[in-house]
Amino acid sequence: MGVNRPIRPGARSQPEEGLGEPRIIVRDESTGLEGRTPAAAELALPTELPILPLRGVVVYPQTVVPLTIGQPRSIRLVDDVVGADRMVGLVASRRPELELPGPEDLFSIGTLATVQRLFRAPDGTIRMIVQGLSRFTLEEFTSLDPYLKARIVLKPEIVEDGVELEAQVRAATDQFQEVAEMAPSLPREVVASVMLQEDPLQIAYTIANYQRMDLEVAQQLLEEDSTLAKLQKLNGLLSREVEVLSLGQQIQEEAREEIEKVQREYFLREQLKAIQRELGEVDEQAAEVEEFRAKMEKAGLSPEAEKMARRELDRLAKLPTAAAEYGVIRTYLDWMVSLPWGKLTVDNLDLENARQVLDEDHYGLQDIKQRILEYLAVRKLKLERADLKSDTPQDQIRREREGAILCFIGPPGVGKTSLGRSIARATGREFIRISLGGVHDEAEIRGHRRTYIGALPGRILQALRRVETNNPVFMMDEVDKLGRDFRGDPASALLEVLDPEQNSEFRDHYLEVAYDLSKVMFITTANWLDTIPPPLLDRMEIIRLSGYTEGEKAIIARDYLIPRQIRENSLREAEVTLSEAAVREIIRSYTREAGVRNLEREIGKACRKIATQIAEGKIERLEVTPDALPELIGKRRFWGPEEVAERTQLPGVAAGLAWTPAGGEVLFIEATAMSGGREFKLTGSLGDVMKESAQAALSYVRSASKELGIRADFWTTHDLHLHIPSGSQPKDGPSAGITMASALASLASGRPVRSDVAMTGEITLRGKVLPIGGVKEKVLAAHRAELKTIILPKRNEVDLDEVPEEIKKEIEFVFVDSVGEVLKTALEAGSRKRARPRKGANSGHPIRAKRGGPPARTSRNAKTPDRRR
Repeated sequence: MGVNRPIRPGARSQPEEGLGEPRIIVRDESTGLEGRTPAAAELALPTELPILPLRGVVVYPQTVVPLTIGQPRSIRLVDDVVGADRMVGLVASRRPELELPGPEDLFSIGTLATVQRLFRAPDGTIRMIVQGLSRFTLEEFTSLDPYLKARIVLKPEIVEDGVELEAQVRAATDQFQEVAEMAPSLPREVVASVMLQEDPLQIAYTIANYQRMDLEVAQQLLEEDSTLAKLQKLNGLLSREVEVLSLGQQIQEEAREEIEKVQREYFLREQLKAIQRELGEVDEQAAEVEEFRAKMEKAGLSPEAEKMARRELDRLAKLPTAAAEYGVIRTYLDWMVSLPWGKLTVDNLDLENARQVLDEDHYGLQDIKQRILEYLAVRKLKLERADLKSDTPQDQIRREREGAILCFIGPPGVGKTSLGRSIARATGREFIRISLGGVHDEAEIRGHRRTYIGALPGRILQALRRVETNNPVFMMDEVDKLGRDFRGDPASALLEVLDPEQNSEFRDHYLEVAYDLSKVMFITTANWLDTIPPPLLDRMEIIRLSGYTEGEKAIIARDYLIPRQIRENSLREAEVTLSEAAVREIIRSYTREAGVRNLEREIGKACRKIATQIAEGKIERLEVTPDALPELIGKRRFWGPEEVAERTQLPGVAAGLAWTPAGGEVLFIEATAMSGGREFKLTGSLGDVMKESAQAALSYVRSASKELGIRADFWTTHDLHLHIPSGSQPKDGPSAGITMASALASLASGRPVRSDVAMTGEITLRGKVLPIGGVKEKVLAAHRAELKTIILPKRNEVDLDEVPEEIKKEIEFVFVDSVGEVLKTALEAGSRKRARPRKGANSGHPIRAKRGGPPARTSRNAKTPDRRR
């Protein structure tokens, strides 16, 4: 059954002569006819009454309500009722969503009503008007088919007397009148009929019939026995309705005032334009359009950009300034004319000056300096020979590339970012830098489309607008730390920016026209390559920056870091002197890094302590020596070769070399044995590759037990545990293979590993030693730890070309092809021999060792990337 609750037709009541109860006069608005219905007391109730469930509506006594009937069983019920006494019980369903509610789904109290009018619609539904007479309570359902029937008991209402009831009636009528004034859909005749009524119960039901309320609240109002309680509940609902309607009127009034304000401004602006035309003056909008037109002439736009800009300018001239799109177009044109389309910075092509500037700003880094000089040399020849006809035929497909796209890879603190500024100074170009670390949104690179509110170009064009030239040195820091999520992949958006074949027509989503980035010198920086997508990596020229040696750090500290910290801490050069021994002591014992960032931090700490003492008048100047460092910067944090000697004095401990994004490190591998039965345990946050290397090392050492002098029953009577300290730091990679084999062989044979030896190399089950990567970083780490012998795979001998000569003179390199050669060099000769720390470990002077003999053979460079962290 479908029942709607539209606005009720007008109903008015008046007492009939000779009766105490009112009679209801119903008027049909379409025909003008009226009919009379006897009061409930005059009706003869049948023993059982047909029950019509209602969905989402409650019919009150003494009210007239239109209903629409659609369910077959409800239509059958109406047909039977109309053919009999026209009396029906109307009961609301607790669950309006049910098509056929049962007895358990109905409320227990309903309204006795009569059918007054009936109309059968062409769609098969019945529309009828019912008249509520009195409340009843459902006693018992006597039939469920073909429709519901039940025995009922009338439930009379209590009508109190007194002043409180009169006050509630007045409050209800006044609030209902107020609601009617604010709700135009409420008929004024209904308000008039309520004002003429005297029966408090009929007033309550009439108002409730037209008041908006929830089904549960409407049913509670019907079930309330006391007329006073009904009116109290009704007054609460009316008060809330008045507040809601008042707020709605206030919102409409504010909106109307805003619209009128905009219209008034529009009319005033149009009148102002008309007055200005009569006076021969140019209005503000026309002046702005002409200003944009003049800027477009000077901006040097490309043909495509100029066509787009003129089209948008014509649209701007036709729009009123109050239009929402006016501001959007104006912002777009402002971006178009303010970008450096044709503004170039003239390159300083003096190669000698460029070399001098690079040397002034940075010590070492010869590969990068040479690459910049090559770039300037090519630019110089290109300009000098521009008028000469080239013998090389022109490429009809690929365009001529002008910019450079470099990628600096290296550990933190080696000067990657500061190199960008130095390159810009050497070439005479502007410098701009953006950080890509943590960028997740593709729109950061390409911008947002103009359909979005507050849309802007991407960070590439924003930076070019700030620098006001289209050939700057553009540095993109931390390209290896780009993010990726549902908003897009910024690394994929960079493919177009950093591709020399494509970036001459870079299309930002905001501009929607091509912008030439080919003249920009792009420089990206990263700590490691693994997280950079291969397609992006393929578009850049990789230049590696390894860590500095101790000598290089000492020179950098003397020439750059110490003077800068003296200036930053408001000291004079005569007030502070750091001896070279003190600087080297800071490098060895307070910092162990590939770069110089922590070194500068420690120097700055010492300068601040000195500045404090000078400000307090305790001293006038201070010369910093190694003995003064504990007082200025605290106790030492790192130990030299004595740490290695202490840790390797017992069998089962070997020193390996590892590569990390922060540079090389010395890695200790410890093995121990206990009584048990062949269990092999690995700890230290090891990756799968490293675990497999450990298994391979164990298998080889067991297979070579006889050659190594290991008892045959050692492996069957002991459990083994291999541990790599710094367990909170993940580690992986194959290059620790020979180190783990040395630790296991040392443990099983009882021969300690030499305290001055470090090693790196991948192992096979047959005992072959395979090449690894990161040789330079690992050698620098061993040099920082003052180790004097390094065991390397024979095929990594060619990689020593990258190692500075000063380090080669201080370290003996042993190149091996098998694990047997490794153990022959690494293990002490005697069993259980305790290694002693070398003398002079803290003397401040490097320990020099004899240079190893010539390598057995030289092979091609076959480095394998080492991903240990």
